[in-house]
Amino acid sequence: MDKRPIFLLAGFLAVAVSATAGEAYRWVDSDGVVHYSDRPQEGAEVVELDENTTSVRSPQRRSSSSSNPTSSAADASTDNNAPVRYESIEIASPGAEETLWNIEGVLNVSLAVKPGLQPGHQVRVYFDGKPQIVQSTSFQIEEVFRGVHNLQAEIIDETGKMMIRSQPSRFYVQQNTVAF
Repeated sequence: MDKRPIFLLAGFLAVAVSATAGEAYRWVDSDGVVHYSDRPQEGAEVVELDENTTSVRSPQRRSSSSSNPTSSAADASTDNNAPVRYESIEIASPGAEETLWNIEGVLNVSLAVKPGLQPGHQVRVYFDGKPQIVQSTSFQIEEVFRGVHNLQAEIIDETGKMMIRSQPSRFYVQQNTVAF
């Protein structure tokens, strides 16, 4: 197993956490492993850190050619236009394996999405395998009767591309009967 990505991530996090402002240094050793440090090393690139953040900007070598204000503005605008990456989507209600009583055919559904649903994105819900589009993370499904049901949700972007999908959730609907 190649351990370079692990060392790269560990070094990157160590620099980001330990230095709240100022400079950090990045270099590649003879084995091709990338290192980060808060101390200068021979042949290292300077990585500048913002004062109020622990994120690292693009590495820049100390030279007059690296300070190009137009490229910095272009980098900032592409970061703002970057697509949102959803961390998670879960069916909050009804709970998995939950039994619902006397819902009179109307199922209230609530989804937990991190980060929240973005403008232009939609939720596609599969209720017992049948898809339907909803515009929110809280909605109702009509004509849900007694029995075992399955629910799954996914977020789609403006082009219809699926961005994230929840785990399927099974739940039960029961109805009281009146004995004559």
